[in-house]
Amino acid sequence: MIKNMLNDKPTKLFLAFSCFFVANALIAECIGGKLFSLEALFGLPVHTFSLLGQSGLSLTLTAGVLLWPLEFVMTDIANEYYGPKAVRRISYTAVILISYAFLMFYVAIKVPASEFWKGSRVTEGIPNMQTAFDSIFGQGMWIILGSLIAFLVSQIVDVTVFHRIKKRTGEKHVWLRATGSTLVSQLVDSFIVLFIAFKVGQGWSWQLVLAICLVNYAYKAVVAIALTPLIYFLEHRINKYLGHETAARMKAAAMGKEHPLVAPVNVD
Repeated sequence: MIKNMLNDKPTKLFLAFSCFFVANALIAECIGGKLFSLEALFGLPVHTFSLLGQSGLSLTLTAGVLLWPLEFVMTDIANEYYGPKAVRRISYTAVILISYAFLMFYVAIKVPASEFWKGSRVTEGIPNMQTAFDSIFGQGMWIILGSLIAFLVSQIVDVTVFHRIKKRTGEKHVWLRATGSTLVSQLVDSFIVLFIAFKVGQGWSWQLVLAICLVNYAYKAVVAIALTPLIYFLEHRINKYLGHETAARMKAAAMGKEHPLVAPVNVD
């Protein structure tokens, strides 16, 4: 049975999608505690600006945004070939495993540290390794809760918008359903995580939450548009890998339709 599964191209592709999707989401959550300057990344001078009455804003982003756009690209590709049920299943799996990872981070933080280990990097400018470990892996509970809820809700929004657009356009305008669904879901994601983590969790003003949301969303929107050619490239490679007949059959099944030449694939 396992041999048959591993020899089936749609199954192997789904496994590859699932593994990359979960790993990418987990890595994005883990590195999300670091903030970086987008201007400095490109060697540009850092400028501050005002938005919605909030001054001193700059293009400072969480390192997690480097990976999240890929998550939505993978969502759209999986949606195209396997349908909303498959995407939701992958998303639920990711949330469960990310929650498990944060639980294990908490356990690791609480485990008594070796005194030798605490001072093992003093010569490298780290006076206490336990404090450093806590600061990296001990993200605030509101941030964790906000990111998980935002991720799950935005995935559901992405799937819904994607299929509504595809029902109207059919197989045409891949860029519209892929990029359009990403633009909507990224806005939802940006707002929810900031609202829960900083409005509810830390009492930030609405103006500050919305201003930072717009700054983060502007970056995500530009990246989503810039990654549109990647979606066309991936679809081309996948169609070539699966064969055009199999790819067409899978896309029809993903939309709940039967391909006129071949019986539909059951991806559940």
